[in-house]
Amino acid sequence: MKPKKRTTIYDIAEKLNITASSVSRALNNRSHVNSVTRDLVHKTAAEMNYKRNVLASNLRMGQSKTIGVVIPRINQNFFSNVIAGIEEATYQKGYNLIICQSNESHDKEIQCVNTLINQHVDCIVISVCVEGDNYDHLQNVIDHNIQLIQFDRVIDELETLKVINDNEQASMEAITHLIEQGYTRIALLEGPQTLNIFKQRKTGYLRALQKFNIAVEEELIIKNAWTKELGAEATRKLLSLPNPPDAIFASTSDFSALGVLDVATAMHVKVPSKLGILGYANEPFTELTSPSITTIDQFSNYMGKTIANLYFQENENKEVSITPKTISIKPKLIVRKSTRRKA
Repeated sequence: MKPKKRTTIYDIAEKLNITASSVSRALNNRSHVNSVTRDLVHKTAAEMNYKRNVLASNLRMGQSKTIGVVIPRINQNFFSNVIAGIEEATYQKGYNLIICQSNESHDKEIQCVNTLINQHVDCIVISVCVEGDNYDHLQNVIDHNIQLIQFDRVIDELETLKVINDNEQASMEAITHLIEQGYTRIALLEGPQTLNIFKQRKTGYLRALQKFNIAVEEELIIKNAWTKELGAEATRKLLSLPNPPDAIFASTSDFSALGVLDVATAMHVKVPSKLGILGYANEPFTELTSPSITTIDQFSNYMGKTIANLYFQENENKEVSITPKTISIKPKLIVRKSTRRKA
């Protein structure tokens, strides 16, 4: 069955044999429309199931009151919590969200951004995917005078508003914790070094080893182990070494750490006595595994609220151009059983 055409002010005008501008004035309760006409228009609009085009109305006032969000994966707790934080703050201001998922695809990310530009959103909030090294599509957002806010995974070269975590310091604290628990051969599962967050986490790992005079061993650093499957594959390789690690820092995500735990369990490697496991992001399942997984809380919901409030604050005075700035949120190490060898 063909869907019914949406009722417009022109349909109401035709039915009542008046002009569309008269219908518009009546629907907006303008004072110079007589009460009889106004009541008749409202009654007819209700009968014809007319719904006001809020987007068109907002655009006539120079804004859409809509914010677009582009994230790599919506099913990760970190990103869904960021969205929840953004929505909570934007709802209070009467704004709507359009949420897009890149699925870690550069081509899809470009498509998402172009769709949001065509939707005339006021702002695009993005955490970039792992693919690609060309960001012309983000420059295109700026060129269209649409506010661009980057978060978590950001492109440093683009001068925009940014909301990030102090990833380097968090990694240093994580490795320091492992060393204080007696671990000395600490492996690193790193993410794609094209992304700033994974470079920073690796830098924190290296700085912590240097601080405690522990030699860096290249065989203990596994590249691009950023999913559960890749984390598991990396762990099988590491635990098969003649001198295997006694701890693994899955700096990419808790999903990677879960892959580590699965392999350790299958190989009958006792956690935490023989192997410490530390993840990143504080996914809900980290409390439920056996043993529970030590991780790093990024305060994702607070990050979302910070992103939204930053947009509103920066746009309060439209006469002043927006100066690029970066807000850094300090993550927190959450110590659980997977690394607790000492009281």
